[in-house]
Parts: sequence; C-alpha cells; structure tokens
Amino acid sequence: MDIFAFPPLAALLDGAYGALAGLSTLVAPFAGASAAALAVVLVTLLVRALLIPVGISQARAEQTRARLAPRLRELQRRHKKNPERLQKEMLELYRSENTSPFAGMLPVLAQAPVVGILYTLFIRTEIAGHPNDLLSHDLFGAPLGTSLVSAVFGGDASAATLIVFGALIVVMIAVAEISRRVFRPAPAEDDSPLNSPTMVRIAGALHYLTAVFAAFVPLAAALYLTVTVVWTLVQRMLLRRRYPLPTSAPSTATSGKRAGKGAVAA
Repeated sequence: MDIFAFPPLAALLDGAYGALAGLSTLVAPFAGASAAALAVVLVTLLVRALLIPVGISQARAEQTRARLAPRLRELQRRHKKNPERLQKEMLELYRSENTSPFAGMLPVLAQAPVVGILYTLFIRTEIAGHPNDLLSHDLFGAPLGTSLVSAVFGGDASAATLIVFGALIVVMIAVAEISRRVFRPAPAEDDSPLNSPTMVRIAGALHYLTAVFAAFVPLAAALYLTVTVVWTLVQRMLLRRRYPLPTSAPSTATSGKRAGKGAVAA
C-alpha cells in the first residue's frame, strides 16, 4: 500500500518536491551539478535554526534532570520495593520542577518527518504523477538517490559514491566519538541495572547509530543527517557552557570509604 497515494500526503510530498526543486534552481548558479545537495544542506540549516528554542529548552531540561538526580536516587532507594509509589513520587517531583523525564525529545521527533520526506523524495521515480527530476542530481558524482548499501550490494557502487558516503560516515563517527567523550554521564552512585557497565556501554554505542543508519538511506538523507549531527554537537557544546550541569558532591558513603582508606594508610 502506497500511503503517498492518499491525496493529502501526495500534495504534501509534491509541495516538498516543488520547494526543494525551486531552491535547487535558485542555487544552481553557485553549486552547479551539486545544486540539489546544497539545497538539502540549506533546508537542514533552516530546520535546525527553527529548532534553536527547542534546543535551549532541552539544555535546561538536562540541567534540571542532573540537579534532581540525587533526589531521584533517594526516591529509588526509599521505594525500591514499591514500584507504584516510586513512579508516583518521581512524577510528582518532575511536576514540581515543571519538567519531564521525556523533556528534550522534541528535536528528534520534530526532525523525523523531514528525514522521512527527504527519504521518500529520493527513492521515488515519480512524484504526484510527474517524473522526479531530483534523482538526476548528484554530489561530487555520487547520485543523491543512491544508498551505500544498495550501491554496494547492487554492484554499481562507483568510486565517487564510496568516497562521498565514506566521508560523510567518517564525519558522523567523529562527531559521535566527541559527543560520547564530552557528554559522558557522570558515574552513578546507585546499583540500578540501568547503571551497570553493560548498559553504560550500550548507551555509548547509541551515539554511532546515526552513522549506521546513514548507510541505508539515500545520499540526500545521509547528507541531512551529517549536517544535523554536526549542528547538534556544536549547539550542545555552546549550550552546556550556558547551562552547565551541577557538580555533585561526593556521597557520605564514598567520603567514608575514602576517609577509612586514609586512616589505614596513615
């Protein structure tokens, strides 16, 4: 079933096609054959600029969650045998601070339709009954409608396609590694399964999912993802300086252990 045969969605896709094709024509004198790729970059920058207020809200929410972390751990310790009471107390705490455990997810949710539309624009040979001219565009010789996986397994992977995709994926992996190191969560003081070494490693690996996903989508969508992750990293670093996370003091138990070690050493 083709959901874009539904008239409202067909009109939405055709409108997106017209806007992107028009922008490509506008920048063609500067970008030449890569006009559509530049149009995708400009659309990405526009979307991210519109989401700056949401990013600020996300940074504030992250700061609030970090400040509430000791109180949340105390609630978990106090009500660990009563999950219903624990959930109620945690929700009440978030409500009293005008935040939510899901605060900050809006940037991801807001961009999902944009990525979906870009993906669809560059996999369909026809849009609303007319030929899709966007598929004739490329980035440094790599077709915007080709994915890395389809090119490799289809046997038609050109050198340009491998080089362009390789460069984008390297950038995404580098950004993921920097994000993992810079925004590594502080060590937790509780024994929750979510704070086990295995879960910490899994959380760290999630940073690289975008690079994996980029290999399966058309080059245009991979370009969008690359610009997005770079923007996200720079924005988070700037906002972290504006909204720094609170530095947690050592717990009593930890202080006691250190004091005991000091006494033994003495």
